[in-house]
Amino acid sequence: MTSTKLLSLAVLVALLSLQAPLQAAPPPATEAALKASDISSKLFPEQVFFRGQVAPTQMRNTGGIRFADDFFLLAAMVDNSGYSSDIRQKYQAYLITEVAVEIGGQKLVPGAYGVGFIGGNKFIVMDLGAHDLFQVDSARDTEMKRPVPLQVVSTRGKYRLYAGRDYVELARAQ
Repeated sequence: MTSTKLLSLAVLVALLSLQAPLQAAPPPATEAALKASDISSKLFPEQVFFRGQVAPTQMRNTGGIRFADDFFLLAAMVDNSGYSSDIRQKYQAYLITEVAVEIGGQKLVPGAYGVGFIGGNKFIVMDLGAHDLFQVDSARDTEMKRPVPLQVVSTRGKYRLYAGRDYVELARAQ
């Protein structure tokens, strides 16, 4: 190639690169508690599988956490009416986490789980076969002004998963 052609090609490439739209880096995500209005069926399924059945979720009773690196922890109340009474007592919500979290001192690896608040101020986590994985103590927030069936609230850098006034604290595992 002659130097004139090479120079022309270089100028053309430079001009084309100036015309290309500038793509700014996406703004960094901020960690936040998510309300039901923040969670769509694109993020959380309208039906979930647990113990051999599919149950509808209550999208109006969802909550979660969007971590700063764009990973999620999401939970929703489920319609557990088709389950046996012993499972219904424990299985109240479906929890999906993309990262390891700590709940009441217990580490929970990424996955999908059945969870619930049970008698004796306990919170139970079960695998998809309804096998108990662990139980931790739960607490009651008597100061909560407007309890709802399920929500996630940020408190002092930690998060609380609430069912009504009952809650457990959770955080991303280190």
